[in-house]
Amino acid sequence: MARRQEQEPARAQVTEVARNVLRMELPIHMPGLGHVNCYAITDSRGAAVVDPGLPGPGTWRVLQERLAQIGLKPRDVHTVIISHSHPDHFGCAARFAQESGARVVAYHNFQFGPYTAPPTPEVSVDDLAEHHVHAHGEPQADEPPVSESVAAALAEAHEILRRAQALGRTPWGGERPTPPFWMRMRWRVMRWVGKSFVPVISAPVEHGDVLELGGREWFVVHTPGHTSDHFCLHDPAEGVLIAGDHVLPTITPHISGIASSPDPLASFFYSLDRVGEIAHVSQVLPAHGHPFDDLPGRTQAIKRHHHDRLERVKSLSREFGRFASVQEFSQRLFQPRSWGAMAESETYAHLEHLRIAGSAERRQDGSGMLLYQAG
Repeated sequence: MARRQEQEPARAQVTEVARNVLRMELPIHMPGLGHVNCYAITDSRGAAVVDPGLPGPGTWRVLQERLAQIGLKPRDVHTVIISHSHPDHFGCAARFAQESGARVVAYHNFQFGPYTAPPTPEVSVDDLAEHHVHAHGEPQADEPPVSESVAAALAEAHEILRRAQALGRTPWGGERPTPPFWMRMRWRVMRWVGKSFVPVISAPVEHGDVLELGGREWFVVHTPGHTSDHFCLHDPAEGVLIAGDHVLPTITPHISGIASSPDPLASFFYSLDRVGEIAHVSQVLPAHGHPFDDLPGRTQAIKRHHHDRLERVKSLSREFGRFASVQEFSQRLFQPRSWGAMAESETYAHLEHLRIAGSAERRQDGSGMLLYQAG
């Protein structure tokens, strides 16, 4: 099976992908991914960088090497922009702030903590399975409007999520997905020695804000779904969209059922629609994989993937002929090698989306486990 673009290892060369925008590929070691794209937007003062990779001395060394290719040093970086609160996108932001006094830009609700830390990896379970096979052989609003009945369902889902988080469990009764042990220990040690890699956000932004970068205006486009704080940057003058993880060229981002939004899949669909409607985008710059040009086509392809999954959930429910657990749905949706917390989280996101839309029912058994019937 051919390797997906996003799985390709980082290349050393720096390439100009738009006027005054340079792509610097940084190595990462996360399942399903081989690199993260850090974009340098240059101007007379130096550069702004977008998504400066994972934390640690290895990434920092590579960043220095990449910047040197374009005649810059870390002290020349005046702005760091973080597309969303996953470590492979903000890892060296705090180091830049320390070295150069760079302002750190992120969405105003940026949060990295016990309930927002990604379980790693960032990509969908389907794409992880394909990686395993290969390796081993302009928007008007942040969220869609909702009816009163949907608002009530959202409030109920939010309360279940809040109670589950307080108990350290998933809302459906399973174990919470967590980062790997080695990563948790590394973060803990860094906190102990006072070198936390989580940056202080000195310049929070909101949807519709304008950033002056590279001698032109870039508009902040809030795109919740993958995370609640994800945003893209749109340059209408040049027809460029820096897309982060929102729209990737050949894989889909993980949509977790454990999120601040009770229906992250609805948020993702809405964000995909709004981004797909942006006119005259000729260059999409993703956080993983190569630049591409068909933004509407790719957003629709990603939506079709999820709609197919929703239809499969309904079909499985009819086969069950009864209320079934998230784990039961998950183990029919995914191959055994993919079973576990990640698959259950994606399954829960799809089941809750159907329930909130009125296409599924939910009940709780005596142990507190959630059961669903869809279709």
